Amino acid sequence: MRRVKSKDTSPELYVRELLRRLGHRGYRLHRADIPGKPDIVWIGRRRAIFINGCFWHGHSCARGARVPQTRAEYWLSKIARTRQRDERNTETLAALGWTVLTLWECELRDEAALAAKLQNFLG
Repeated sequence: MRRVKSKDTSPELYVRELLRRLGHRGYRLHRADIPGKPDIVWIGRRRAIFINGCFWHGHSCARGARVPQTRAEYWLSKIARTRQRDERNTETLAALGWTVLTLWECELRDEAALAAKLQNFLG
């Protein structure tokens, strides 16, 4: 678990590079003063992006839905707690007037669809 990064992961770097190519700058990273510590934040626009790994955050895709062969109970409860925490953070941000976008690791494969999603989110 110590080797699992929480910042500057490959999916996060990919999204940041795509945002730069699309002309979206002025964002901040990993702001601890914002609930959930979003990966990418535009404070003035009140927009936040979370970039989640499918397995670690329990996505419904093939990679996220698989169950580990060892210590399955531990991992299932850990992933369930992570999903609850993610939902709570999203609700808290929405209550504070923020617009939140959650990107999943599996969504990053289709660059055109991802670019359209980011453009739509950022207006």
